[in-house]
Amino acid sequence: MKLTTKGRYAVTAMLDLALHDNNVPVNLADISTRQVISLAYLEQLFSRLRKEGLVSSARGPGGGYKLAKAASEISLSQIIDAVDESVDATRCGGQMNCQGEEQCLTHDLWEDLSTQIRGFMTGVTLADLTSRRSVKTVSQRQNAIPMVQH
Repeated sequence: MKLTTKGRYAVTAMLDLALHDNNVPVNLADISTRQVISLAYLEQLFSRLRKEGLVSSARGPGGGYKLAKAASEISLSQIIDAVDESVDATRCGGQMNCQGEEQCLTHDLWEDLSTQIRGFMTGVTLADLTSRRSVKTVSQRQNAIPMVQH
């Protein structure tokens, strides 16, 4: 099972946005600096997140992104889906052709694991993560990083 960089970065950037969304748009350059994610990559991710209705954008000076709905209404699975990521523990992508053109011996096991992971990610929201003490501690450390002037 592998969650690629795209999915990890999308969740990280959305969590950063949720932590800094005080009814003022958050600039992607600030997220880029805090999370050490390429600005160009963030722009691609946020384009997809906007199309899926998870974020809204504001142009011009002071522009940036805001959550399009409450953090408590955005699950990790919605974020992963928005960037066309899948969390699939099977080798065959669920096609049941893991061993040649046939199902392998452990296919059902890996499919069950994928279902469990999906259920877990559906049950965790951005609000759940922002309330964690460890997340708040890391965010405070990252906020001490000097931001680029826009």
